[in-house]
Parts: sequence; C-alpha cells; structure tokens
Amino acid sequence: MGNMIDFARPDGGSTRGYLATAGADLPSMVVIQEWWGLNDQICGVADRFARAGYNALAPDLYEGRVTQEPDEANHMMSGLDFPGATNQDIRGAAQHLQTIGGKVGVMGFCMGGALTIAAAVHVPEFAVGVCFYGIPPQDFANPANVAIPLQGHFANQDDWCTPEAVNELEATLTAAEANVEIYRYDAAHGFFNETSEAAYQAASANQAWQRMSDYLSTNL
Repeated sequence: MGNMIDFARPDGGSTRGYLATAGADLPSMVVIQEWWGLNDQICGVADRFARAGYNALAPDLYEGRVTQEPDEANHMMSGLDFPGATNQDIRGAAQHLQTIGGKVGVMGFCMGGALTIAAAVHVPEFAVGVCFYGIPPQDFANPANVAIPLQGHFANQDDWCTPEAVNELEATLTAAEANVEIYRYDAAHGFFNETSEAAYQAASANQAWQRMSDYLSTNL
C-alpha cells in the first residue's frame, strides 16, 4: 500500500521512511520501529493505519539496516543517536505529515515506544502519543514533562520494561497530572508483533489496537 520516500529533517538533511497514505486532511501517525529496524512488520503497521483512515510515516532510523538477531539489534540500538532520532528524524516525519493535513500522533514499539515518550516530551508537533513497552532514559526524556495525551501498553512478563519500571512511569505521570492511560497485559514483551512466534498474543494485541484506536479517535 505504501512506498519509501525521502523527507526533510529540521536541520536541512533528509531521512528515508515508509509512507502509507489514506488521504489529504486526514489525521496522521508517525510509527517508530522496534530495535530490529524498519522491517516488513513495521511497514505493515503503517499500512494498517492507512486502512483505518490515518496517513502513516515510519522513519528509517537505522538507514536501511535490518536484522533478526538480538545481539545485532542491541548493537544497532546502542549506537543510535537518540536525541538526533527524536529531534530530527521523528520531528521531520511529523512535519512532513503536517503538509498532508490533519493532526499528527506518534506511536512505537520497544525502542520505538521509548522514543514515543521522548517525542511526547521534545517534539511540539505531536498531539497524542501511544507507547508500546518502551521507557526512555529519564535524563533524556523525563516523563514528568509529557504535555500531550499519552497512552501506554505494557507486558507483565517483561524483563526490559519491567512491571516495576511501568509502575514508576505511571507514578511519575500521575504526579505530574499528565493526561495518561496505562494498560498492562498478561503477555510477553513484543506481544503486538505478529511475526514473533515466541511473544505474539493475538487477544492482547487486538485489545491494545482497539484501545489505541478509540484513544486516537478522541485525541486526533
């Protein structure tokens, strides 16, 4: 449904990304990849948004690199310039979608979930954020500074975004009087990724999609 495009960054550079369009003047979503890279599964999420009536752009934060190996994925994520990805690639994607029309939201998974919260702190173009099992380092993006509606989906069986870390995140957001919804699922990290035989859980994924859809229809 979509295709790869080049879009401008605020610093004058450019980033490639996968764009799936639903039509002019419709709301839009920036879709942020997991640590695996901009793979077919993430492009499929963008296509799913387009079928649901949203323009969707998934920036290629790894510049074409994709892997299925956890060690390589961890290496690529560790080498990512998180401030640059947030303030240039992700913000550039938001600005590009604004040229199509409509409000713009942001969502992502794992690494992309952490970057979703970072974008909710640092990128003023976004109207709403939806985070799937990711939390950024507080010294880069303090959740207390989130100023837009934020919905979070987390797994109870997660040794990266642990239940304790999610409780701390929710407490920080609540203390800051943020507009936030946090949902927990009796599932593993990555439960939304239908290509993961080990983690995917259809019931939780479908429930999360419906909750997200309702939230976006209210806030975009």
